[in-house]
Amino acid sequence: MSKLLPVALAAVTVLVTSTNHPSSTLAGTCASKCGPKPIQFTPGQSIRLEVVNRTLGIVKLEKLQGTDPIPLRPGQELQFFQGDEIQPKLSLAFWDDMGLPLQATISKPDFATLRVELRPGKRNPGDRALNMLSDGRINVY
Repeated sequence: MSKLLPVALAAVTVLVTSTNHPSSTLAGTCASKCGPKPIQFTPGQSIRLEVVNRTLGIVKLEKLQGTDPIPLRPGQELQFFQGDEIQPKLSLAFWDDMGLPLQATISKPDFATLRVELRPGKRNPGDRALNMLSDGRINVY
């Protein structure tokens, strides 16, 4: 019986150690590795939209389909207020004047502000637009 005691102690040690220090092979929950929460606003909420051109070229913006595009020079920032009766949902199309791909990085610096930083993209076609879904989430595509 004395020969089995070290083996039993080793087995218990391995079992306890593995439960106190889970390895990367154990399954985790989404809460541990699912990434940042999507940016979301209350549907119908008035939003200040800030758009910043972080590229070296001119970026054009179009808020309403069929309107003239708004040129945004390198480093320039524009602000729009969204959520009025004319256009209650947020929608914005954008493109580089030279046809280069863009990457849109969005953030929510406060309760009622959506900030969009347009940077040079790595792959064509890159990001071209964003809109607010019916549940208030922001979709970039």
